[in-house]
Amino acid sequence: MRRGWKMALSGGLRCCRRVLSWVPVLVIVLVVLWSYYAYVFELCLAYHASLREGRAGAWRQELMQSPWRGAAYWLAPYGLLGLIPYRVTRSTSPGAGPSPLIIPESKLTLSGLEASTFNHCPISTALTVLSPAEKVIYLILYHAIFVFFAWTYWKSIFTLPQQPNQKFHLSYTDKERYKNEERPEVQKQMLVDMAKKLPVYTRTGNGAVRFCDRCHLIKPDRCHHCSVCAMCVLKMDHHCPWVNNCIGFSNYKFFLQFLAYSVLYCLYIATTVFSYFIKYWRGELPSVRSKFHVLFLLFVACMFFVSLVILFGYHCWLVSRNKTTLEAFCTPVFTSGPEKNGFNLGFIKNIQQVFGDNKKFWLIPIGSSPGDGHSFPMRSMNESQNPLLANEEPWEDNEDESQDYPEGLSSLAVESET
Repeated sequence: MRRGWKMALSGGLRCCRRVLSWVPVLVIVLVVLWSYYAYVFELCLAYHASLREGRAGAWRQELMQSPWRGAAYWLAPYGLLGLIPYRVTRSTSPGAGPSPLIIPESKLTLSGLEASTFNHCPISTALTVLSPAEKVIYLILYHAIFVFFAWTYWKSIFTLPQQPNQKFHLSYTDKERYKNEERPEVQKQMLVDMAKKLPVYTRTGNGAVRFCDRCHLIKPDRCHHCSVCAMCVLKMDHHCPWVNNCIGFSNYKFFLQFLAYSVLYCLYIATTVFSYFIKYWRGELPSVRSKFHVLFLLFVACMFFVSLVILFGYHCWLVSRNKTTLEAFCTPVFTSGPEKNGFNLGFIKNIQQVFGDNKKFWLIPIGSSPGDGHSFPMRSMNESQNPLLANEEPWEDNEDESQDYPEGLSSLAVESET
């Protein structure tokens, strides 16, 4: 009974954790949706109207007498009065101000309903972006960037991490034999024999065969166990809470594209909004609701731009050296010893390892990374195939290794997952 309660509690906690893991994604989605509304509707399409003189109260009362007239009143601040069929002219009387819109003294028909006769009711109008050509250019460029931004974000979230295939898993017989064996040296030898049949060249810091006790498999090169996803992920880079997914071989390209389009999205918003922010600041535009959207839009865009450009720059550095985040913090160890440039093939080939050989797919979120994620070309193999590369200096800072590894790294041991 007690065990059942513990299992139920554990299951409930796991469920709550899965639900809470979507909170950062929800925050990002809400911020993006608000930025879309603020930019498209409040900056580019907003039409602000306010009655300045005349029988404003009477006009409001008459409009509210019927659903259509009420709709006209409520649509006025958004520039949607054109949806209601009535005629609007501009005042030409002297001293009327900067050509305000007026409702003339005439019989108006709203959807077949005869309206009352109104006195002149000037309406002051304010458009944040006045030029129609400027609006069109702003909206076309904005939506082009927004589509790629949303597309790459979607791909980063819903592209599942790729796991090692079945040949890296222990068979049922080997698994039982490994579990029942109490002598560590025999367990080591079992893993040595199985590793010889696999394309595995990396080891742990003490020369151990990289074995996952949780998934019961020999880890392929650059594969690591993600405690959040509870599985081994091929070419794991990190687990990102902002996409609620593990970034690895299957979606690292999409994640880089998402960072790139996020930076471009924030930069575009900040540069196009800045001039109107200055106008609001100087009082050149009326203090209406759009003012607050524009102010916060610039602030949020700049804030995200600074953080994203740093993160994007760091991952560009990793790609240029064909490293993952985990490999940048922990130097990979090969059968011959630790080598921080072990997967560094040169700038162009390093980029192709992520984006593929076909450049027309580099900017599109379509899977084009070469290989299957289980094995990767290494610098040592390239040098053996081309002896000229062996005489080249590695494209890295000359840093001393922080750890001294004992001789005989070719001897294998078992890695224990914690």
